[in-house]
Amino acid sequence: MFTDPLKNLKALGLREDNIVADLGAGTGYYSLISGTLVPKGKVYAIEVQKDFLETIKNKVKDAHLNNIEIIWGNVEKIGGTKLNDSVVDVVIASNILFQVEDRENFILEIKRILKQNGKVLLVDWLPSPVMKGSNIVPKQKACEMFEKKGFAVEREINTGDYNYGIILRKI
Repeated sequence: MFTDPLKNLKALGLREDNIVADLGAGTGYYSLISGTLVPKGKVYAIEVQKDFLETIKNKVKDAHLNNIEIIWGNVEKIGGTKLNDSVVDVVIASNILFQVEDRENFILEIKRILKQNGKVLLVDWLPSPVMKGSNIVPKQKACEMFEKKGFAVEREINTGDYNYGIILRKI
């Protein structure tokens, strides 16, 4: 693992009753840690790859967490998360932006599901030998893309040598 999900989530200042959406949940690192940090809240682990959903399901069961809902969804489509409008306090988008083809719809879907003043934890890859030749979105471009869709950069966080981290707020 190139970045520390617990450290990154602590920088967000999650409350125990927050509603969190982990978009592109992968194998569930952020979802499981979020589930422990929001014991009175809820975590939606949203992933398009069905194999990963099974992995998350098994990890949730092993961790005895009952506040994580696993959703097969496409985060690049408006409504693709299958969540209602303005229901989420925090969106986690970790190491997914570089993979997203329709970034405009991705950001609009985040905006749709977030409550007013909701936060986004955006973690993505810095240029490095590890990610050579990939479709990396530079930090400044990511900020600009979100700002154009109604977000403000709250602050940057240190996410290690291979990633950048930004906390954004829906305005």
